[in-house]
Amino acid sequence: LQLTYPSLQASLPRWSPDGKQIAFSARAPGKPWKTYLISAGGGTPQQLMPDDRGELDPSWSPDGKTLVFGDFEAKIIRLLDLSTRQVSKLPGSEGLFGPRWSPDGRYIAALVAVSQGKLMLFDLTTQKWMELTQQPAAYPRWSRDGSYIYFASIGNGLSRVRIGDRKIEWLAGLKDFRRAPGVFGTWFGWTPDDQPLMLRDVGTQDIYALEWQTP
Repeated sequence: LQLTYPSLQASLPRWSPDGKQIAFSARAPGKPWKTYLISAGGGTPQQLMPDDRGELDPSWSPDGKTLVFGDFEAKIIRLLDLSTRQVSKLPGSEGLFGPRWSPDGRYIAALVAVSQGKLMLFDLTTQKWMELTQQPAAYPRWSRDGSYIYFASIGNGLSRVRIGDRKIEWLAGLKDFRRAPGVFGTWFGWTPDDQPLMLRDVGTQDIYALEWQTP
């Protein structure tokens, strides 16, 4: 991905369901984080909302027609209809961030800010929230079949929670894995086949010697 606006600090990219576009968060110097859209082939990024309210961490609806994202100012989750550019509030989303739409379109998962990332689930059919985890979580991602949400357990490695019965399964520890920090802390990602992706620190904690020879 090549941006024609190198002054933008970009983060948290999300592929559209058809693979033709990427939604991402970015900010220009001295400006708040905003939501942008760009062609998968690169080009000029399009800022989706022109006002100065901060937005972060967009997620696509399965049909690619709507984005869900966190609103910095109001501390709620909002929905953006990409065809009409109409913005609406996700009911009961006060104090939540990091939304993720399920593959079947029925649910939106989100994190609770005051609990350091407790995972919540909104049923778009019943318009009700339920608690999935009481433990802190980060970087949630739906499994391909929508049966699980994978997430990073703060200080405890990688886990997943089953939607049907809310059973949490511990997957792997990261005690000896030196993770590299990013813009929003220690980043985790997941491949399309539900394998974890991480940034490994391979040098900042090491000491090197250099032999210098003058010409």
